[in-house]
Amino acid sequence: MRHLIIRSVVAATAMLTAFGMRAETLTLSTPDPDTSEITLAAKKFAELVTAKTNGELTIKVFPNGTLYGGDPSAGVKQLAGGSLDILLNSTSLYATFNPKFTAIAIPYQFRDVDQLRAYLDSDLGTELSQDLSKIGIAGLDLWSRPLRQITNSRQPITSPSDLKGMKLRVPNNPLWVKFFGAMGAAPTPMAFSEVYNALQLKVVDGQENPVNVPVSAKLYEVQKYLTISNHIADAWVLGMNPARYEALSEAYKKALKDAAVETEQWKADNDAADIAKSLAVLKEKGIEINELTVEQRQAFGEVASGLTEEFAALVKDKDFYDRTRAFVTAD
Repeated sequence: MRHLIIRSVVAATAMLTAFGMRAETLTLSTPDPDTSEITLAAKKFAELVTAKTNGELTIKVFPNGTLYGGDPSAGVKQLAGGSLDILLNSTSLYATFNPKFTAIAIPYQFRDVDQLRAYLDSDLGTELSQDLSKIGIAGLDLWSRPLRQITNSRQPITSPSDLKGMKLRVPNNPLWVKFFGAMGAAPTPMAFSEVYNALQLKVVDGQENPVNVPVSAKLYEVQKYLTISNHIADAWVLGMNPARYEALSEAYKKALKDAAVETEQWKADNDAADIAKSLAVLKEKGIEINELTVEQRQAFGEVASGLTEEFAALVKDKDFYDRTRAFVTAD
């Protein structure tokens, strides 16, 4: 019995030594509700980290931007400042801090999510992740996100002219403003935490996001129409406070990186299954759904093509813009 106890103590000591001699707890903040695709992915990430460190490194997930008061830009600043440990937020938000992230969101640029994932895994994605250090953030990984669709409370959208005069909530990113403005819409930048009330009060008529967002945020209560437009790609930045990251043992750092890569694959598989489920829920809730035909999508694509020079200027790094365009047209 005494030998068993000694062996147990030795094993426990060895485990603690391997993982840095002490247990750690980190917080991870997401912008969306518990049932959203990104919060589910955050919880999967936390689960994998715990498993990889034998329970010695734990991550507590906080949804709905609660740790940063629902202000996404403030969340990025708090992450760099050290009051947040880990943050998941969109690349469209990070474009405010580094315009190179705008290159991801060029309308109708990516053929599908698989091509987007290949881009994020490429040298270009690595460059973006490493560039986060310039704003005081350690980039752990970039995760793909389903393509974006349009909802509104006014009418079905089948052509760019259907957007004329429509007040449409968009992220605080000038690319969205230029693209939807070129179709005659009234793009209105707004934090997502304000969107439901704005739609309910008719401050705006619609919004655009991956199709699972109207489900998790219950936008079906204040919207009537959904258009499958696949107009813009977006991604998630898994960022960490660099001081917090550097204070971790090498074993913990490896666990975080490995869990991030595994979660990205899990998330891609989960997203694909969730799209059909989300569409079914929205239809059940009374949302009228229409998918753009190839010809209809081409009309939206032509609007984007007419803004090529303006989009390139927004990226503010012509070489990076050109390399991104070369990547997506290579195959």
